[in-house]
Amino acid sequence: MAFTLIDMESWKRKEHYLHFINEVRCTYSTSVNIDISNLNGYRLYPTMIWLLTQTVNSIPEFRTALTSDGLGIYEQMHPAYTIFNQEQKTFSGIWTEFHSDYLDFLKAYESDIAMYSSSMKFAPKPDRPNNSFDISMVPWFSFTAFDINVFDDGKYLLPIFTMGRFFDIDGRKMLPLAIQVHHAVCDGYHVGKFVELLQEKINSLDTLL
Repeated sequence: MAFTLIDMESWKRKEHYLHFINEVRCTYSTSVNIDISNLNGYRLYPTMIWLLTQTVNSIPEFRTALTSDGLGIYEQMHPAYTIFNQEQKTFSGIWTEFHSDYLDFLKAYESDIAMYSSSMKFAPKPDRPNNSFDISMVPWFSFTAFDINVFDDGKYLLPIFTMGRFFDIDGRKMLPLAIQVHHAVCDGYHVGKFVELLQEKINSLDTLL
């Protein structure tokens, strides 16, 4: 779990970071519709988890965190995500080690699902790594906006993603995706870059495998 500390004095984002972490602590969220037409034939949830993680690992601003060691950037992130217990109508949060190879990740994902999907615990899989970020899905409805309100000290910098129920429009399958970030490390430019890169990865998925 490599974690590189940021040299604040030489960091080009120093003033922006200090403003949004000290003076006006500010998180924000946006919701976008992602075209997932190219994912026909793939299992939606694990495939999107893999693609989201791939994209997070491509953009340093989405791997920036404030830890007990200081402000820095993780070399690689792993996905932590929710799974639904059909019998109990509740959910658990688990995580899966990320693999750049899709089939290797899918195998690890299926192993975790088989082990923990019937659990009634909130977090049945132990040892969640610090270099992980949150993903969830609410497949029961679509949305045009979705806010996560984290009541902490306002210094949680890692992104949070929520997916909704996909819908069809003009022959395309669209997936609502809510993205929450901290303004101290992510501006609208970075979110726009993330959305663009994620869509590119979806469109070229066959070539990534």
